[in-house]
Amino acid sequence: MYDDILVPTDGSEGVEEALEHARSIAGKYDATVHVLYVVNTSTYSSLPADSNWESIVSALEEEGERSTSELAQRLEDDGIEVEREVRDGVPHKEILEYSDEEDIDLVVMGTHGKTGIDRLLLGSVTEKVVRKSEAPVLTVRMVEE
Repeated sequence: MYDDILVPTDGSEGVEEALEHARSIAGKYDATVHVLYVVNTSTYSSLPADSNWESIVSALEEEGERSTSELAQRLEDDGIEVEREVRDGVPHKEILEYSDEEDIDLVVMGTHGKTGIDRLLLGSVTEKVVRKSEAPVLTVRMVEE
């Protein structure tokens, strides 16, 4: 039923619950988990032209590499096959594009990630993916402490 499961991450703790669900489903169906981090370059498009754009993008890409690598290692330690990727772009669009390109059977996302003013102004990435994805989307609520 599920051969390929996508877990998008933004590096926040919100992905932890989603990862546990993806791990469980992947274990049951012997599925590959795809871990995707999208560097949201649109957030920084209003910076002055003299800003050091390359260093900002580089730092965000490094965060993406670190985040996807850590999550992939945890899954691989449990014997789950993992693919990981870091992309630049608008998060929901890149998630949907990756899902189509890789023929993803299930997207597993947390309902909370980055918070605050960014979330209010940009809207929920999860909500946009739920509305537009051709693959089923499992949303996992982050456990409040």
